[in-house]
Amino acid sequence: MKIPYEYAVIQAVPRIERGELINVGVVLYCQRQDFLDAHTHLDEDRLRAIHPEADVPAIRAALDAWGKTCAGGGPSAGMRLGERFRWLVAPRSTILRAGPVHMGLATDAAAELERLVDLLVR
Repeated sequence: MKIPYEYAVIQAVPRIERGELINVGVVLYCQRQDFLDAHTHLDEDRLRAIHPEADVPAIRAALDAWGKTCAGGGPSAGMRLGERFRWLVAPRSTILRAGPVHMGLATDAAAELERLVDLLVR
């Protein structure tokens, strides 16, 4: 049986004033499966094509923080899964941000996350 989930594409916007971006990951939340995770893939060549001086190690560290937040690390330790998801997808003006939240239906949230990363990021 397919169940609903929510997801957002994680975007890198290395020069906010220009508005250019690349997709670098997906964060997916499925309440009915108690699932929240973010999978990322940073294509350094694509990133450098829009900003040659991009701080790749800092961006990688920030991407790692998305996964840690999903797992309940750091300041998100006391939050429920849905609260963590809402915190991650809240609008912000930083180098990494979430795009609009979308919904879908799937039987396996983890497999759907991989499918979305392959489709939207890689």
